[in-house]
Amino acid sequence: MRLRRMRKKEFRMPEITLTPLIDTALTLLVIFMVTAPMVQNGIKLDLPHGKSKETGAVQELVVSVSKDGAVYFNSYQVKPQELVSSVQQALQGKEDDPVFVRGDKAVEYGKIMEVVDELKQAGVKYVAMSMQPTK
Repeated sequence: MRLRRMRKKEFRMPEITLTPLIDTALTLLVIFMVTAPMVQNGIKLDLPHGKSKETGAVQELVVSVSKDGAVYFNSYQVKPQELVSSVQQALQGKEDDPVFVRGDKAVEYGKIMEVVDELKQAGVKYVAMSMQPTK
């Protein structure tokens, strides 16, 4: 008798709801959109103040020199001897793009000029110095 009852039941396909998956994906997308700009500014620098504005709205190629003299290219620390090859590799096909140099106020002027000189020797046409706008 028990077997007959089981046979009479209809087999129903389980439903798969995609709403929680889509909600999770969109939440992650928003989180990444909010945190992505913060990654670029992950290097703590105290930039000098000035009144002029930078011409490039998007800074794709950024060389930063921190207070302790460490050199970063696009938020990744590089050895000074590897800076030229990293910049040349990033500039392939975009030779007219400017390279922005961000240097902490505490860094010696000579260290910043060494970085600028290396960039010029690497074939960079435009080197722009970044500063913090005066309030």
